[in-house]
Amino acid sequence: MDLAYLPAWKLAEMTRTGEIGCAELIDAAIARVERLDSRINAVVVRDFERARKRARQLDHGGRAKAGPLFGVPMTVKESFDLKGHPTTWGFEWRRDHRAEADALPIERLEAAGAVVLGKTNVPVGLADWQSYNPIYDTTHNPWNDKHTPGGSSGGSAASIAAGFAALELGSDIGGSVRVPAHFCGVFGHKPTWNLLPARGHALQAVASVTDISVIGPLARSARDLSTALDLLAIPDPLDTMMTYNLPAPRPRSLRDLRVALWAEEPGQATSADVTVALHRLADALEREGAKVSRTARPELDPIEAFHLYLTLLDAAWSGRMPPEEIERRLAAKARLPADAMNADAIMLRAAGMTHREWLGHNERRHQYRRAWSAFFRDWDVLLCPALGTPALPHRQDGPTWERTLEVDGRTIAYNDLLFWPGITCGFHLPASVAPVGLSPHGLPIGVQIVGPIYGDRTTIAVAAMIEQAGHHFVAPPGWG
Repeated sequence: MDLAYLPAWKLAEMTRTGEIGCAELIDAAIARVERLDSRINAVVVRDFERARKRARQLDHGGRAKAGPLFGVPMTVKESFDLKGHPTTWGFEWRRDHRAEADALPIERLEAAGAVVLGKTNVPVGLADWQSYNPIYDTTHNPWNDKHTPGGSSGGSAASIAAGFAALELGSDIGGSVRVPAHFCGVFGHKPTWNLLPARGHALQAVASVTDISVIGPLARSARDLSTALDLLAIPDPLDTMMTYNLPAPRPRSLRDLRVALWAEEPGQATSADVTVALHRLADALEREGAKVSRTARPELDPIEAFHLYLTLLDAAWSGRMPPEEIERRLAAKARLPADAMNADAIMLRAAGMTHREWLGHNERRHQYRRAWSAFFRDWDVLLCPALGTPALPHRQDGPTWERTLEVDGRTIAYNDLLFWPGITCGFHLPASVAPVGLSPHGLPIGVQIVGPIYGDRTTIAVAAMIEQAGHHFVAPPGWG
């Protein structure tokens, strides 16, 4: 049996029954990383000695009280603190940093039995769909090494797809879990905002929560996403002891499912490879008895909603920016042509906004949140692209706001691809990604499954239904 591509729940079942020892499982995972990671450069911070020690402790501790991730090998995004190791976010000036403690989410996953092997690669500042930086270099997509695995959780998705880890922990503010999951053909979940506490995922120790930004799991099955959600959706005890009550999914089967499909939007570049795959999925769900609408939409202006997301995103990001970057952006804003309307121009106009202006944007956001809530009274989930194109070729040609790319022959600004990630997460909605097939060029395509606020169990349940209907994880060729 090939252990490398079994889901986390199956591996935990094997260790709990004694079919395999935790130490044996971890040794196999480490050997695979040492043998194959030179091809993609995903696991850039390695903690093998601690992993082996922990696995032996699990074996000696007995299986009577084994947790749901007992002995499961996992990696985590480089931006999470792992005691004794650097947390750089790809910044050269952070090269010599060493974390003093594990991040809270890592503590919780390890308490459930997971064994962390190391950390995976990211772009500088977690701000790209490419995963490269001056410290750890470039991570490649296991499906095609000329393409990126995505970002900013690019190393995370590559680790799962290459069979190095059965579970990963990433983060998402502009598609950073969803896009890599889509690019690498794995499952991912971006939770409702502020549902999963992220203490230990920041460049500096902070008590506040960054707007829009979340942490979330990546895995090879929807069931593993659900397990991770249960373990992580517990408030930080430093903040509150209040517990969340996530509602159970309303649909119990595909025949009970109400689906709205939003596969393309006029004016937004979306590859035909992606839209065809999503329409094909909708057709299949319909044949299985699901109620599918290809016209139902929330009562909102898509472009206004997108621009609102970009404005709020820029405000959220500003807390990470050094003073000199703020000054650069203000100077660039002053030179901005009045008719510039691409994503970068909209974000640039947000530079230096007053708190009163932000409050106005936030009010509009909450009005749109109500529109989304009304929409989800009639529909269980919305299916839409995770991004407008399959995995992009590697790009390291300057900052993202200077790049352009082609989508089906149309040239667009690189960051205009934020439309599909942003139209949902700007309003704090949960979304899961499930693989649904391959493009004609052999690159994975995932579907973004969006639900109402605190509808996390529903989006993951629908991912499981899609998986059970035949759209399960497939290992990339040549990685057996």
